Amino acid sequence: MNKKLLIISPYFPPVNAADMQRVRMSLPYFAACGWDAEVVTIDEQYADLAKDELLLQSLPSGIKIHKVKALSKKLTSKVGLGSIAIRSLWYYRKTVNRLLKNNKFDLIYFSTTQFPVCILGAYWKKRFEVPYVIDMQDPWHSDYYINKPKNEQPPKYWFSYRLNKYLEPIAIKNVAGLISVSSAYIDELKSRYPVIQNIPAATITFGAFEPDLQIATDNQKLFTGLLNENLINVVYIGRGGKDMHRAISPVFEALQTGLKEDREQYIKIKLYFIGTSYAPAGQGTATIQPLAKQYGIEDHVVEITDRISYYQTLLTLQQADALFIPGSDDPKYTASKIFPYLLTKNPVLAIFNAASSAIPIMQQYGVEHVYNYDNITNENVFTFFGQLIQHSLKPVEYNADVVKKYSAQEMTLAQCRLFDKIICTGR
Repeated sequence: MNKKLLIISPYFPPVNAADMQRVRMSLPYFAACGWDAEVVTIDEQYADLAKDELLLQSLPSGIKIHKVKALSKKLTSKVGLGSIAIRSLWYYRKTVNRLLKNNKFDLIYFSTTQFPVCILGAYWKKRFEVPYVIDMQDPWHSDYYINKPKNEQPPKYWFSYRLNKYLEPIAIKNVAGLISVSSAYIDELKSRYPVIQNIPAATITFGAFEPDLQIATDNQKLFTGLLNENLINVVYIGRGGKDMHRAISPVFEALQTGLKEDREQYIKIKLYFIGTSYAPAGQGTATIQPLAKQYGIEDHVVEITDRISYYQTLLTLQQADALFIPGSDDPKYTASKIFPYLLTKNPVLAIFNAASSAIPIMQQYGVEHVYNYDNITNENVFTFFGQLIQHSLKPVEYNADVVKKYSAQEMTLAQCRLFDKIICTGR
């Protein structure tokens, strides 16, 4: 008989949020791994993120989804609290209390970057004796921005830094297990809170979910094309920011040199950076185009700050001639977005911090052009651009064993192994 898993995911389809992707891609496989899952999410009417109805097509039938309310953002923002986690906290407590009172659940699984909601785990563990796991997709309380200029800090950083410093120990000191996309996140938490030193933990990336490519292709008529079919389109889709300039600069420098030395060939290349801001549509601040202007190549670089839907992202990646994946200068940063890029089998140029876990993963796949920005050279980028110009880069057949290893199905199995370990140790 399968064990019962209660998943706390504030964002969930049709809301198009990056932090619900692990849950969405795992749901089709939990039952086969011995766990029957139910999801508690916030009703999409209270979320101010974009909606993508196509995401619903990827969900398995029969999954129980419980929706909670949230306070109006118009109301709470008057006192500076716009976070959906804070706005939904009381409603989450009420709804999950009822579920835990009337049903037997073996484990609660928080998979979100809306971390304040995780403090309820300690309360539910004490009241209902149900252990909980937290999926650390990003750092919760972090010193990364503390010495950065104010214009490089996230909005309301002073308040959020202090709130996170207070809330994180409430949730982490009582957690039964940790999952993270980066081992560095787990190591830091275990160092910060010795009481969790021996709890089960696992580093599990987001998986590659092949059904999504078919959904994107089947619905391509719904989307407006973003690329210039007469040019060689090199595409990156994801957040921008100055922390990525170190990875992007070598590419801009090589393009600048190529345009000076062989303009007739290099003028064919167009670099796209799409969805670089989390701000509402039309309100984003460009962070890549200013760098392009420094290199004098702004006419060859397109930055679209507005986010696009998940399936338009997948379709655009498939339509590109090549893909570029820049990494953050934060050594703990890992790019879970690499798997949709690799699924397309388009040629990839990737540049990351040398400490990023994305580098060994891509090397295992067999990605030819993956570098860190301490060893990247103009010659490396020239080789990539040259192959593009000569049309000698072909669709890539990656290592089949590694493709399976990092599939969403295998990543779900890894999560369930951790769940089983927690149940067996009785934490």
